[in-house]
Amino acid sequence: MKDMGGGSSIQLIRLFGIRIGASYSWFFVLFLLIWLLSGYFTDVTGDSTQGFIYAVSAAVLFFVSLTMHELGHALVARREGISVVGIDLWFFGGVAKMSRDTNSPGEEFRVAAAGPAVTLVIVAICAAILAVLDSPSAAGQALTFSSDPGASAIEALVGYLGAVNAFLLVFNLIPAFPLDGGRLARSLVWKITGDRNKATRAAGYAGQGLAYLMIGLGLAMALFYEDAFGGLWLAVLGWFLATAARSAVVGTSFTEKIDGITVEDIMDREPVTIPADTPALRAQDEWFLRYRWGWFPVVDATGTFLGLLRAERVDGAIAAGQPMLSAGELLDEDAATWRVGASEPLEVLLGRPELRQLGALMAVDDEGRLRGVVTMQQVQRALTAVLPSRV
Repeated sequence: MKDMGGGSSIQLIRLFGIRIGASYSWFFVLFLLIWLLSGYFTDVTGDSTQGFIYAVSAAVLFFVSLTMHELGHALVARREGISVVGIDLWFFGGVAKMSRDTNSPGEEFRVAAAGPAVTLVIVAICAAILAVLDSPSAAGQALTFSSDPGASAIEALVGYLGAVNAFLLVFNLIPAFPLDGGRLARSLVWKITGDRNKATRAAGYAGQGLAYLMIGLGLAMALFYEDAFGGLWLAVLGWFLATAARSAVVGTSFTEKIDGITVEDIMDREPVTIPADTPALRAQDEWFLRYRWGWFPVVDATGTFLGLLRAERVDGAIAAGQPMLSAGELLDEDAATWRVGASEPLEVLLGRPELRQLGALMAVDDEGRLRGVVTMQQVQRALTAVLPSRV
């Protein structure tokens, strides 16, 4: 599943430069899953200690597989030029947080398909292991939590991992937003109609229909089939899916109102810049003391944006007795973080946490040359000016 924007979570690890975090709700699910699996694996092993160890292993491997699924989305998105804020594990699985939405049906299809493709590989690997172990029934036993006295704990573990990923793969491919299947359907409708908003609405309405069906089924399970836990879980999941799908549908109205506005339309076309060969002492005197700003964009002789020069880096160099260090030697570490394409739509800026963090982004052309600076205030003024006139 993909998501735009940020959110608070506890960092667990970084993989391929991508932050992997977990919300507090994930820990609840982790412990609950371990508790549920402990009984099953105790029956398989005949020993409660071993059962607990295998339950922990199964729960951890399950969330590792979810992380790999989201990494599939994230790595393909990054290859498509979409920066990835991170991956968060939460109550209902995982979500890859991306800085912007996709720009074309093909891009949408590739990013959406990457996660299920990874899950399919995991299922295939589990199936191959079970075939080698000559235990094809282990996956079915894991789904029903019924143990075969002749099955080993390893077979049960692999069977569980394969079965749960196979179930999630099938469920996730249902053509309803925000599931990956809904995004795949969205890409196809987008390709046919040429209208992203129309495609999003179609997938969103399908997602709402699925969500309301899940809510109704969950309530029926809780009320009439004495499965309060499973029914309420299904109903709550349906409610979250309905909320996400409804937000996507509502978001298309907003997108249509700002359609056609680009970064270039609202940016400052004559930003104050510092040449890369400028000594720190001169930068302090002629830029930082003059303008009283905390940072300036640095460009080379061709106008290419190289990064940000911050006041504290200049002050530190001078205090350390190195006033002749050039601006290019004192740059912010990651210039790509602060760049945005001048031709990008205004919608892209709304999904960039760096804009809120710095208060501005550097607008560059296809060759990386600085064309302007767009600030948070300019974005706010553009939205204030445009939305009322287009409602």
